[in-house]
Amino acid sequence: MIKVGLFGATGRVGQLIIEDLLQEKELSLSAVHVYGELTFSLAPEVLATEDIATLLNASDIVIDFSTPEATQSLLEAALKHPTPLVIGTTGLNTHQTNLLQQASEAMPILYATNMSLGVALLSKLVNIAAQRLKDFDIEIVEQHHRHKIDAPSGTALTLAESAAKGRGLDLDKVRVSGRNGNIGKRTQEEIAVMALRGGDIVGRHTVGFYNDGEFIELNHTATSRNTFSKGAIRAGEWLSKQEAGLYSIADSLELE
Repeated sequence: MIKVGLFGATGRVGQLIIEDLLQEKELSLSAVHVYGELTFSLAPEVLATEDIATLLNASDIVIDFSTPEATQSLLEAALKHPTPLVIGTTGLNTHQTNLLQQASEAMPILYATNMSLGVALLSKLVNIAAQRLKDFDIEIVEQHHRHKIDAPSGTALTLAESAAKGRGLDLDKVRVSGRNGNIGKRTQEEIAVMALRGGDIVGRHTVGFYNDGEFIELNHTATSRNTFSKGAIRAGEWLSKQEAGLYSIADSLELE
């Protein structure tokens, strides 16, 4: 039985992971990290702790859906207590991304801005389309619920990166995330990533390829957050058998 530790247990996805693990035969929840008093019930055998090192030592793998600052603390602790990590936190800054890379030299880490099979396949399709449709303009629109903090979404940026790699472009140099006023005509290399927020939308991403006389739009819509929780659990089971290194959700699904 693979012992799963949960970091970010009080979040929406964290709560679903707790529920979904009850249905698993090969994995079980061993420990959760909480700040302050526990506000939800757990099985008697599950350890609740405020100490990250204790969480790591009680787990065969740790799944993290938290905040960038919390993920940084987890990575710093994991460098002293190496443990396979599945990280789904979005909005990481450059330092946190570098720390992720550093930690992956000592343990297997799977980092994904979206844990769904559909998005993993969409990212692959976007890369292929960007290569083959070289004269098409690329525009990406993402929609999420009103409570989402970061914009554009990590998934949208991942899709944009896939498109940029398909064109041999540096995304930082060609990405546009807003238009206003007399901005002039669109450049051919431009990759736009726009964010919409409202209601309780779980997540919708559209990658459009537009040309004179025709266009193609690739869409993914998440209708349940269990898509992400179950995807993270599946990724954790796969990661528990891997050597140290930095992996993607596509690696776990053998899409590369």
